[in-house]
Amino acid sequence: MNDVAKVIPLHDVQIEPRQRPIPRRWPEVSSGVSGSGRVTSLTERLTSVEPPAPQSLSSLVRGAVGKQIGKTAEFARRRLSGEYQVDEFGFDEHLLESVVLPVLRPISDLWFRVQVNGMENIPETGGALIVANHAGTVPLDGLMLQLAVHDRHPKQRALRLLAADLIFEMPVLGVLARKAGHTLACREDAERLLRSSELTGVFPEGFKGVGKQFADRYKLQRFGRGGFVAAAVRTGVPIIPCSIVGSEEIYPKLADLKPLARLLGLPYFPVTPLFPHFGPLGAVPLPSKWYIEFGAPIPTSGYEPEAADDPMTMFEVTDQVRETIQQTLYKLLTKRRNAFTG
Repeated sequence: MNDVAKVIPLHDVQIEPRQRPIPRRWPEVSSGVSGSGRVTSLTERLTSVEPPAPQSLSSLVRGAVGKQIGKTAEFARRRLSGEYQVDEFGFDEHLLESVVLPVLRPISDLWFRVQVNGMENIPETGGALIVANHAGTVPLDGLMLQLAVHDRHPKQRALRLLAADLIFEMPVLGVLARKAGHTLACREDAERLLRSSELTGVFPEGFKGVGKQFADRYKLQRFGRGGFVAAAVRTGVPIIPCSIVGSEEIYPKLADLKPLARLLGLPYFPVTPLFPHFGPLGAVPLPSKWYIEFGAPIPTSGYEPEAADDPMTMFEVTDQVRETIQQTLYKLLTKRRNAFTG
């Protein structure tokens, strides 16, 4: 006989009750106290902060234009009211900082991308004579040097450059050069500036350097008879050698139209790859990469003022300055990969 299945009564079966999942809740993090004393949560604080509205391009342009208009109005007010000073050389520092240097900054920062080293060698106070190599067909290196000293020096010192007579004979350029702080490259003016504790700059190569052929680039020309050294010795100020790389490539001079230069009363009339063939377009300088390096100061305080009249002493110091600049030029050139990319 088959076994009879045992029936288990339903009331004897134990069914485990199903566990319902407990809903998770993010813990409220106290992050502040409201004005009523109630503790506010982080969520409430985050949701209550409204993000700043993005500024449109038109509003940014209007802000920049308004700022420039304000600067122009302030400049005009000071000029009309006479709230500026001009020294005995014609230097107008307000005009230099408000007009001349702002025009030069985009050229230096964006076009030539000037890199400056050795700024710590320029004293914060007192007179000093910066001696630099000169090149480029058009002497833009003087302007770039003046801007670099002003903008990179902790005290934003104004560099007073000694320039050739030809600059001051030009109708508009001569007046602007005076107002920018330049003066004649003569011993008397140099000594007056240095005795007045001015930072003074000189390019001893003169037109021989700035107008040399591209084939002779970065080869220093003769430094004259050492008149700048005599001025430094008489005033007891240090001489700071300065080497500039990059200026030789802005207008590569391939030839010189001497008959035309004599006709115009110029020291030379250059022929470059772009000028005069392309007219005004050829006057645009090539965007070479610039390096300006200031060397260690050469003291002159150990010499007696009478040593300025000794030709041999002046020749030795002049040769030391020239050799320092030349060797630094070679060093910078070996580090440079390309004249236009650095």
